[in-house]
Amino acid sequence: MSEWIFPTLSEILVASGETLTMPETQTPISVASRQLRSEREWFGAIAALETLLQSTDGGAVFSAPLPVLSNPEDLPSVSSWLFTPNSMFAGFPFQLPSADGNTATCETDKTLALLPGDPLASEPFCLALTREFSVLMVQGENASGDPTFLFSFDPEAVDRAWQNLRLRVVLMNPAQLPAIDRLYKTFQPVEPKYKLVSQFTHALLSYLPDPIAEPEKRRIRDPRPLQTSNSDVLAGADIELLQAIAHEVRTPLTTIRTLTRLLLRRKDLPADAVKRLEIIDRECSEQIDRFNLIFHAVELETSATKVSPLATTSLEEVLEQSIPRWQKQANQRNLTLDVILPQHIPSVMSDPTMLDQALTSLIERSARSLPSGGSIQVEVSLAGHQLKLQLQPQAQEDVQHSHRMPLLKSLGQVLMFQPETGSLSLNLNVTKNIFQALGGKLIVRERPEQGEVFTLFLPLEPSKVASEVRV
Repeated sequence: MSEWIFPTLSEILVASGETLTMPETQTPISVASRQLRSEREWFGAIAALETLLQSTDGGAVFSAPLPVLSNPEDLPSVSSWLFTPNSMFAGFPFQLPSADGNTATCETDKTLALLPGDPLASEPFCLALTREFSVLMVQGENASGDPTFLFSFDPEAVDRAWQNLRLRVVLMNPAQLPAIDRLYKTFQPVEPKYKLVSQFTHALLSYLPDPIAEPEKRRIRDPRPLQTSNSDVLAGADIELLQAIAHEVRTPLTTIRTLTRLLLRRKDLPADAVKRLEIIDRECSEQIDRFNLIFHAVELETSATKVSPLATTSLEEVLEQSIPRWQKQANQRNLTLDVILPQHIPSVMSDPTMLDQALTSLIERSARSLPSGGSIQVEVSLAGHQLKLQLQPQAQEDVQHSHRMPLLKSLGQVLMFQPETGSLSLNLNVTKNIFQALGGKLIVRERPEQGEVFTLFLPLEPSKVASEVRV
């Protein structure tokens, strides 16, 4: 039992005895792995909930510490309320535009302040109320204190959780009490139909993100030899430490980015404030992507799976989204980025999200190796049945001979540390393994006075191999 004045929502669900959880595995798993598993189930459940909400005729969603609806404009009849530990956002209205550009007719979304130290701020939850069903979902702890994902459609459990949340509103947001009481009266907890609960659980499973730390479920093997793997030398403690660091860094950054984007919705912000908030948003996104890549690298180096699920990937779309971001990264270091593209870029077989993050890591590595005034050239071309992407740094001629490559120190078997800047990056063997898992092959050529030249080969989409002959 927590020492807080109110029980946590996890405790309410565990005490209700009506909690539903995903089945446990036979193999014992660590606390870090349990945390990763609960995150996967949480995100899968949010996606499943959005599917159910699309077929409702109205409702309300309460969550903390972040909003859970990815596209609230697609659910104009569902009002969204956020419990936040940051009082500066309390009571702040956010009007969401509808598809036709007008303000949505649903009740304006609002935020509700939490008391300092309230555990609700660190226990992601979502309470959804509709006329057809009501559900409480929590990424919290079980009776043993282990990280877990819990959910319940039981009206009594939902009502107890609601009364718990209402007390917080009474203490910190009394002006909002009439509005949320009206919502609760309109969408009182109801016993759901069995088929609806079954639909939710099936959708949850189908929306689960890629497995993170469940090697016992993985049977895909890559017949090609990988670069030397670190799976036999990475200590269990080091693995959990890297996973924990990645999680602890991403979580607050995600919170900061979400709150920043909420502020950017305001129409009365001065231009200089908007510019600073956009910089915060961009910096948070870059760091989140960096630690996502580190997390993926740790998974790859320690699991039986050595291949990511590959799909037809439009490299043209990946580059369209990435090049403006790479340009900004280069400009911040007084570098230029030159991109040479063919008239037509065929699709390749890869993972678009991870490919973007992996390519961005190469751009960052090159940028940090160059002195001010240098340039990075990115050239894409066809090479037989493969697509060739070459990344080549170039220092200014007058500083080439005096240019010194920055010192990189090894941090364990996965990371490299640059003392001059304090930046972290993946070592080259791990980087090569990531690109191989993404269907490609990375070749690195060292040039003492210029830096590292990266050449990446990606397989063309099978249907295009015979037909793609023009550049």
